[in-house]
Amino acid sequence: VQIVESGGGLVQPGGSLRLSCTINGGSISRWAMYWHRQAMGKRREQIAGVALGGTPNYEDWVQGRFIISRNNANNTVYLYLNNLKPEDSGVYYCGAGFAYWGQGTQVTVSA
Repeated sequence: VQIVESGGGLVQPGGSLRLSCTINGGSISRWAMYWHRQAMGKRREQIAGVALGGTPNYEDWVQGRFIISRNNANNTVYLYLNNLKPEDSGVYYCGAGFAYWGQGTQVTVSA
């Protein structure tokens, strides 16, 4: 199982990004999928998960700014990041069932 994230980049405060995650050589339809992030010098933290049936769940601190979704037909999980703040900068990781994780995609929020 090889998980590949994409969509990170540099964005100004208040901006948005869409992160994508796919599994090479496998299907996301077999897994509950998760997004975590790790800021420099901080502990890795969970952002959100999406169940096999598509039900999302979020950490309390997300407060509606981020949205997770899955599209099993195109084998992709998305994380929409809205109203980004500098403290949202970090490496964002996608995981399958907490068993497999990608290498991450860097998000930098800066003016």
